[in-house]
Amino acid sequence: MKKLFVVCALALFGTAFGQGDSTAVTRPVDTLKPRPVAARVAGLADVAEVAFSATDSARMRDHELAARYDSLWMGELRQAAERFPEMYEEVRLAALENAPDSIPSFDTEVFKDRLERLNQKTPFNIVYSTSLESVVKTFLTRKRDLMERMLTASQFYFPMFEEALDRHDLPLEIKYLAIVESALNPKARSRVGATGLWQFMYSTGRMYDLDVSSYVDERNDPIESTEAAAQYLKRLHGIFGDWDLALAAYNSGPGNVNKAIRRSGGYTNYWNLRNFLPRETAGYVPAFFAAMYIFEYAAEHGLGFIPAERPYFETDTVWVRATLTFDQIARVTGVDKEEIAMLNPAFKLGIIPKIDGKNYVLRLPRRAIGTFVANEEAVYALAREELKKKENALPQLVEAEDRIRYRVRSGDYLGKIAERYGVGISQIKRWNGLRSNDLRIGQRLTIYPRKPVTTPKAQASGSGAEVAGNTGEGPRVHVVREGDSLWTISRKYPGISIENLREWNGIRGNNLQPGTRLKLCNCSS
Repeated sequence: MKKLFVVCALALFGTAFGQGDSTAVTRPVDTLKPRPVAARVAGLADVAEVAFSATDSARMRDHELAARYDSLWMGELRQAAERFPEMYEEVRLAALENAPDSIPSFDTEVFKDRLERLNQKTPFNIVYSTSLESVVKTFLTRKRDLMERMLTASQFYFPMFEEALDRHDLPLEIKYLAIVESALNPKARSRVGATGLWQFMYSTGRMYDLDVSSYVDERNDPIESTEAAAQYLKRLHGIFGDWDLALAAYNSGPGNVNKAIRRSGGYTNYWNLRNFLPRETAGYVPAFFAAMYIFEYAAEHGLGFIPAERPYFETDTVWVRATLTFDQIARVTGVDKEEIAMLNPAFKLGIIPKIDGKNYVLRLPRRAIGTFVANEEAVYALAREELKKKENALPQLVEAEDRIRYRVRSGDYLGKIAERYGVGISQIKRWNGLRSNDLRIGQRLTIYPRKPVTTPKAQASGSGAEVAGNTGEGPRVHVVREGDSLWTISRKYPGISIENLREWNGIRGNNLQPGTRLKLCNCSS
């Protein structure tokens, strides 16, 4: 079963095909060089409804020019995505009250007049400030190339953003927020772990049903994350009743905005609260307004971008019925593995899992989907055969939503536990209301693991229960011999881990003396 998606102007989600007759192209395009044009960002109105005829389908079997365009456009998107660190730094610097750079051609009075016009047509409180002027001038000079890259990449993302925002009755200008958040990089990750185009933290993403597991992170999925961002922003506006404060809360969390309101003495205007907000948030809203201004007045400032030769990209999806790797899919369809990864950014390990109760889809260029469907059984047979030959099993899925209760053992400390489960020390402290790093043996900790974790089958949950040896079904003691190590001993007795051996025998180091008798159970002898 499959369904057809025509994702408007979204290079990340498909390969483009021109709907006009191919003879309309008068010369081959070898390079796509930026050239100054009247800056224009594609919108929903630019996208025609697509209808396929038999002629279209025949022409799509082999369209070398389209493939050439696709390769160039994907290169453009990759280059744009690499600019995320630059944008991240600019948002941080926007909090500083720096004097605006001197640009001979920049007229501050004209700038103020344009801001007033923007203010009149948007629900945001756009007012002149020296910090806003400073950010705009930075974007027009030192970061001019960054802005031109964003103008180019926006043609692929903005139509999708606009559709979601319109569906939720939100201001369309919010689309500029993704420029500030991620520089339109769907795999962007901040130093604190915020991920994707809309920079969702783990806990917030889970609130809006974004699946996060060993294999999948839907925060990286442009369609799913955009829907979640629209819902979250709508909720924040419902709380604060003001779009400037909603944006500030999106960046720093509603709690920090509430603290700023209290510290300011009850002000609710963003510009009156700005000095009471975290530094990054103090620069966040001005950076958003600066991005909006740049996009609205790009032509007036002579910013150039690469116009899209075709205003949309077309893909098809198919349900995956067994675990597949991108490499297997690439070999069958002929689609480059890197392109498959770009079309399916939510799959973290290059593996599309098959999990009971969950359905995942593979997205491919429409020209390749027929090949996949026609050879579907062969693909799954190949996957099964390769899985049998593979020495190392694929990572065991661990749902990020799964909660475990961990019992603190002798020798444990927060850093060790955090490393074991792939989480942060601060997260463990937050989940358990800890004010210090001190732990006591036997203490129970709630943990939401991020790493593939296997638990010894014979170890009963929560108690470090006895192994089979305690019931007469197996040995209870191992006598250490020359060459033995904790690892080799644990391998000899299924269900017993190195940690079990350490705990049951009070072992701290790795050295073992021949003749030592090691308990193989949580027992007295």
